[in-house]
Amino acid sequence: MDQWTEIRKKVLVEGASKRSIYRDYGIGHQALAKILSHPEPPGYQMAETRQQPVLGPFLGVIDEILTADQEAPVKQRHTASGSSSACVTSTATRL
Repeated sequence: MDQWTEIRKKVLVEGASKRSIYRDYGIGHQALAKILSHPEPPGYQMAETRQQPVLGPFLGVIDEILTADQEAPVKQRHTASGSSSACVTSTATRL
């Protein structure tokens, strides 16, 4: 963040050349263009949500197990391996 504002100040206020900024800070032309177009770093944004090809079909079953476990006594709750085996058996019975 400090470097971001420092670069913007040097180029926009002090009139430093872009080439000198490339050299001094070791950044590329695309990075400098992004710095000059945004007053603050824009942050990371995913274009679209990731798909879950392996876990996706089991999310409903996992949610059911977790909600049931909240009401169950501590000793009767599922572990991670118990949840995975419950997913496998529940999908096997549905097929």
